[in-house]
Amino acid sequence: MSLVETFFNWEVFVSSFPLLLSGLRVTISLGAVSIVAGLVLGLTIALIRLYGVRPAQLVARLFIDLFRSIPILVLLIVVYYALPFVGLNLSAFMSAALSLTLVSAAYTAEIFRAGIEAVPRGQFEASFALGLNYRQMMWDVILPQAVRIVIPPLTGNCINVIKDTALASVVAMPDLVKQATQAQALEANPTPLIAAAFMYIAILLPLVYLVGQMEKKSRRASAR
Repeated sequence: MSLVETFFNWEVFVSSFPLLLSGLRVTISLGAVSIVAGLVLGLTIALIRLYGVRPAQLVARLFIDLFRSIPILVLLIVVYYALPFVGLNLSAFMSAALSLTLVSAAYTAEIFRAGIEAVPRGQFEASFALGLNYRQMMWDVILPQAVRIVIPPLTGNCINVIKDTALASVVAMPDLVKQATQAQALEANPTPLIAAAFMYIAILLPLVYLVGQMEKKSRRASAR
């Protein structure tokens, strides 16, 4: 068989496309849930680490260091296969979402912390001088400025989360990689895996380009 017939077989692609499409929907759903939950949890942990009481700061720091150190694949296996022994049975989707969320939140917390600390101290002092309470200061003054600073690294972290969804296939999660592997076995042809790779590229390449543009815009703004 030629290279095209082996890796770019149109008939195989057409027959496996419904399976790949169902896997793509699962991948997008898993990525969206993990990204949103990771952002919310990460911001909460960042605020606790910066402004919480001392014991809470230590717990937040431990959380960040721990989940930045654990490979997602190892965490996923522990969550899916070990937690049932302590009475906590999670579906493949929930196990994957929890694992991705915890790791994403750890990185997101550090990104938000760096962004908040990058806001000039004068903004904090001006907020207190105006009589704003903590909530008003953070939500109306500090966080809007910090978010503008951290958008590029946050977008990069979101890209990593979507790529890491491919690891969910190890717990029988019917994501894009799992469905492509199944289609490859059914068709005895690697074309579905090549198609899955192009689907990932179609999703992630615009985000990679967006990150590059935002970083360029940020550098131009800093140079002024």
